Amino acid sequence: MLSSKLLTLVLVVQPSRVLLGMKKRGFGVGRWNGFGGKVQPGETIEDAARRELLEESGLTVDVLEKIGNIKFEFVGETELLDVHVFRADAYNGEPTESEEMRPQWFECDKIPFSQMWPDDIMWFPLLLQKKKFVGYFKFQGHDVILSHKLEEVEGF
Repeated sequence: MLSSKLLTLVLVVQPSRVLLGMKKRGFGVGRWNGFGGKVQPGETIEDAARRELLEESGLTVDVLEKIGNIKFEFVGETELLDVHVFRADAYNGEPTESEEMRPQWFECDKIPFSQMWPDDIMWFPLLLQKKKFVGYFKFQGHDVILSHKLEEVEGF
C-alpha cells in the first residue's frame, strides 16, 4: 500500500502568458514548473499553496482557484504524490528569483513542454481553458509515463 504525500502546485496565468519557474534544486531540478511544494502539518492545502508561491516567486495572490488534482505514482517508490493544482489569474508583487526557482513568463503558445514534466502537455490545455480536471500518472523514472488517466470534472 502506498502512502500519500500532499503537495500543491500554483500556476499564475495572464490573458496570453503563464509564469513558470526553473527548478534550481531538489525534486524536478532543471525543469520548468509551476510553484508549490509540501503541505506542512496544521496547514490547509490552500495556505500551503499561498506560502509556497510566496517563498518561490515572491508573489502573493488574493484568489486561488482549485483547478486540478493529480496523483503521481513512481515505480519503486512507496509514496503517491497527491498534487492539488491551483490557478491564479491576478497577483501582487513582481516575480523574484529564489534559492529554489527562477521565474519567467512564457507566451501561452510558447510553453517549453520539452523542458517540463512529460505529463504537463496533457493537462496544461485544460488549465489554460479554466477546465477542472483529475488525473493519475504512473511513471517509470522521471521521464517515462507508463499509464495515465485524465478527465474533466464539474468541481471539487
